Amino acid sequence: MLTEDGTGNAKPKPDPPARVPSLPTRYSSTNILFLRGPLLTSESDMARASVIAPLVFALIFLLFPSSEPSDFRSSRWLRRFSGRLSPRLNKLRSATQPPYRYEIRYFEQRLDHFSFADLPTFRQRYLINTEHWVGASRMGPIFLYCGNEGDIEWFASNTGFVWELAPQFGAMVVFPEHRYYGESMPYGSGSEAYKNATTLSHLTAEQALADFAVLVTDLKQNLSAEACPVVLFGGSYGGMLAAWMRLKYPHVAIGALSSSAPVLQFEDIVPPETFYNIVSNSFRHESTSCFNTIKESWDVLVSEGQKNNGLTQLTETFHFCQKLGSVDDLSNWLDAAYSYLAMVNYPYPANFMMPLPRNPIKEVCRRIDNCPEGTSVLERIFEGVSVYYNYTGESDCFQLDDDPHGLDGWNWQACTEMVMPMSSSQETSMFPAFDYNYTSYQEDCWNSFRVKPRPKWITTEFGGHDFKTALKKFGSNIIFSNGLLDPWSGGSVLENVSETIVAILTEKGAHHLDLRSSTAEDPDWLVEQRLFEVKLIKGWVDDYNKDKKAFFAI
Repeated sequence: MLTEDGTGNAKPKPDPPARVPSLPTRYSSTNILFLRGPLLTSESDMARASVIAPLVFALIFLLFPSSEPSDFRSSRWLRRFSGRLSPRLNKLRSATQPPYRYEIRYFEQRLDHFSFADLPTFRQRYLINTEHWVGASRMGPIFLYCGNEGDIEWFASNTGFVWELAPQFGAMVVFPEHRYYGESMPYGSGSEAYKNATTLSHLTAEQALADFAVLVTDLKQNLSAEACPVVLFGGSYGGMLAAWMRLKYPHVAIGALSSSAPVLQFEDIVPPETFYNIVSNSFRHESTSCFNTIKESWDVLVSEGQKNNGLTQLTETFHFCQKLGSVDDLSNWLDAAYSYLAMVNYPYPANFMMPLPRNPIKEVCRRIDNCPEGTSVLERIFEGVSVYYNYTGESDCFQLDDDPHGLDGWNWQACTEMVMPMSSSQETSMFPAFDYNYTSYQEDCWNSFRVKPRPKWITTEFGGHDFKTALKKFGSNIIFSNGLLDPWSGGSVLENVSETIVAILTEKGAHHLDLRSSTAEDPDWLVEQRLFEVKLIKGWVDDYNKDKKAFFAI
């Protein structure tokens, strides 16, 4: 079937990936760390788990750094999964996206699913591929990816696992876009949608989940496919949505793969220093001297910035296109780079956030440590951080802010319901020490949006406290997959809850690595992780089909 990309240009079918997981007949558990599960295969694994579990306690997707709107004093209080791309990176993205085939369609959505007021509707964009779908008569499954906080085409291009599974399952693939992102803008445009707190008031996870449920239900009705099972996928914030949708709409979806989803990163469920501790541990693991250089650099930055013409000198040292406005701007820029490097510390070269080498933290520390004797601390830092911001060597200077209008939906979400406490410990972190200060957080949100956060709403709406008891009694068919190099893993579910709500952990995995396309360079543990996920998903579909056939036979 020839599909179009919305402009009339057919998208070519991709070459088959090198190590695509196939439907397994058995599963080898070697090298996968699985807390409280059958994949804890040795005493050493168990020992590591006992250390990791209390430290790494139990959202994205677009993972490009950018500075916060000027009203926000620190990106640390508003840690994001994503940012925006500069024009140069947008060009790079379009040149490197895997050419998956899909049609672009639009669905007329209600602005408020929970009101009967006569409000305007908006067009929700979604991507669909039915090339491998075996059809309604054979109850072909529908794979639905829960769109994150960004352009849905970019998510589709970076979620090769779903595309690779579709032919094996005879599945339809659907990628709905999250409201207020990409082209799915209420009120006709981004400028109108982001105009004020009133126009932004319908940007919530609850409304987004209702969008997905309404869309897929309508799609199934139009195709006479009401009996076809829906399996949810999502990574980062999208992974949170996938897990929550399975819990909120169990009659709509039979299961969810929730990758790198910090569903417990709220209130006091996990220690607020967890995120920065995990980032710091990744650098310390590569090189103690690298860790110490970064830790020392923050005071050097402040000291340099206080000198006459200090900001000018820092601008030159770090090759910014315009003069720095403050040391905080530079600190946030560095903070973002280190954090994102930890998130995408993949075992092979990747372009997910920026063009990066395999194990990019190793390369950062190599450059920091191998500078000639006499190189200053800040020059070493620039050499290291250039791995993230300029690995290709194409940039002559760097922009701190590639979105001067601040049209960033995640800032709104973080200021309303996605309140994730963060802090940094003097003893364990390479970042400057700071405590989580909700008063300042609240003031920043009020100054920017004239809105007060509701830090307890997510746990009220979706749960979190005593999550194991609730999930064990009322949930089923959810995979929480996490790589322990990913700093967001600390806010996810890291142990089995029941036989059907399972945690898959990989020691060397990073941010939703399992959802990425297969490559010839995939390590064995990643191949085996995906095989296990396929086995579980196949079990959901088989059980559903068996129950349906038994029902129809009555």
